[in-house]
Amino acid sequence: MKGITYAESGVDIMEEEKAIGALLSSIGFKRKDIIGRPLGGHYAGLIEFGEYALVLCTDGVGSKVKIASELRKWDTVGIDCIAMNVNDAICVGAEPLAFVDYLAIDKPSPEITKEIGRGLEKGAEHANISIVGGETASLPDIIRGFDLAGTCLAYVKKTDVITGEKICAGDVIIGLQSSGIHSNGYTLVRKVIEKSGLSYHDRFPDGLYPGKTIGEILLTPTRIYVKEILNVLRKTEVHGLAHITGGGLRNLMRLNKNVKYIIKDPFDPQPIFKFIQKLGNIEDMEMYQTFNMGMGFTVIVSKEDVDYTLNILKKHSHNMDIKVVGKITEGKGVEIPSLNIMFR
Repeated sequence: MKGITYAESGVDIMEEEKAIGALLSSIGFKRKDIIGRPLGGHYAGLIEFGEYALVLCTDGVGSKVKIASELRKWDTVGIDCIAMNVNDAICVGAEPLAFVDYLAIDKPSPEITKEIGRGLEKGAEHANISIVGGETASLPDIIRGFDLAGTCLAYVKKTDVITGEKICAGDVIIGLQSSGIHSNGYTLVRKVIEKSGLSYHDRFPDGLYPGKTIGEILLTPTRIYVKEILNVLRKTEVHGLAHITGGGLRNLMRLNKNVKYIIKDPFDPQPIFKFIQKLGNIEDMEMYQTFNMGMGFTVIVSKEDVDYTLNILKKHSHNMDIKVVGKITEGKGVEIPSLNIMFR
């Protein structure tokens, strides 16, 4: 029996790319102080600011907030909102500085907003950024529940901007473990859970997460990689950085499309991924182009700098597996040989 796909659950990545392309094709005006790719392609936009580049990126939590509302547990989604933004900002070598949030809600609720605020505060502290403002909009005619998004401001010396152009054959890919599903693919996750007849309040089966409900595991906050990555950037030359978000390992191709990324030793996905895959009878390729599958971030360096980079990352991380997962070769696309998966 053919398993469910992300597209069938309501989110078609290919159609989304076409829609984004159509949007960008309508935007022609730009100032002369834009650095690099002006519209889309990379994780963040850069603007000249003297010897520095100001960096802007924006992202949201997505339909993970629906599970938070089902469990009436809103204190983690703020962490997700911060994480999804700061993890993008560091991909160009920038240090996150400030953040503004946008909360759209059907009906203002102090109970909900206070809990969201606690998560935002915790995420900001972890990322070492200031929340300098935001907007809350009551939209009962548009929103059912709430939607949470934000924008991050970061900065980097123009001489230190990382675009991925330096990535070349022989470079090594280092992977940083994710905390779980993070904040992508939840439309598919929810479809699988709800179609199975299970509840987010049910205890996780097979003793995989003792004492935890399915919903609690699904609300595990997105890991923030700012501290680890900034320490690496200060001490060694990095050729590329990728936040593994929606689109899974396809995200690597956002850095440099003229090389091939071979993932020889992928992370063993956490039990939550295996649970969703088995429950939804989802194919490997669909899983790896929808979810991070245990690897939330990658650092690409020359083979001469591998050991030094690993030592720095491990020194500044806690409770996170970090290892060499692959290499760069000539060609194009992303390949996982052990699973016979190839993305182009």
